[in-house]
Amino acid sequence: MISAFECVHDGWGVAVLVGVPHKEAVFKTHPVNFLNERTLKGTFFGNYKPRSDIPSVVEKYMNNELELEKFITHKVPFSEINKAFDYMLKGEGLRCIIHMEE
Repeated sequence: MISAFECVHDGWGVAVLVGVPHKEAVFKTHPVNFLNERTLKGTFFGNYKPRSDIPSVVEKYMNNELELEKFITHKVPFSEINKAFDYMLKGEGLRCIIHMEE
């Protein structure tokens, strides 16, 4: 994160922080980097705006333009929810569907 910001061009360079850094991450740089007109931006969920973006996403899904199923790696019942967390922690699960038991 710091390296990216310090490598951008003075006057017009932009570094974009994508995602969420670790809760203990610290960003330290020399203040001159900002005075040299470097820019640091952040984005969370790709700057997705639910109110205006969800209708178009739903429409694309309904028209089979989005292949969301390929991102689902596991399906588990709620009674086995810990398995879903294990998959996530091991890096084995992209998306897990948790089925509520009836």
